[in-house]
Amino acid sequence: MNKLDVTEKIILEKQARGLSWEAIANEIEMGTVWVTSACLGMNSMPEEPATKLCKFLDLPEGAKAALMAFPTKTWDKEVPQDPLIYRLYEVVGVYGDTLKEVIQEKFGDGIMSAIDFTMDVDKQEDPKGDRVILTLNGKFLPYKAW
Repeated sequence: MNKLDVTEKIILEKQARGLSWEAIANEIEMGTVWVTSACLGMNSMPEEPATKLCKFLDLPEGAKAALMAFPTKTWDKEVPQDPLIYRLYEVVGVYGDTLKEVIQEKFGDGIMSAIDFTMDVDKQEDPKGDRVILTLNGKFLPYKAW
């Protein structure tokens, strides 16, 4: 099995059982966003959570190895068509330079790690329309001079 095969099996099992990503993450005792990303093939799972996931979802032989395999992180380079993904793309397009300026003003010349990183998605109920709260929490990595 490869990551794409496992992702398909996970999604089918998730739908068949009426599970949420949060329920799956809780079962294997890991964070919802990270588990979702790993199940979609964008992260490798350590052995213990991969074993738990395979058992919980009754995944076929070879699924554990595919979940543990190091991914090649690629994505479509064209402007996304999905409205939700497009809006996030738009946020970076409109506010990317602003974020860079503010981050580097506060921290210095460097980047935010996407490796030493967590992300959370929360919902804030609001009578004018519920709010999506995204928290991106990455270690600051200064550029080195040599």
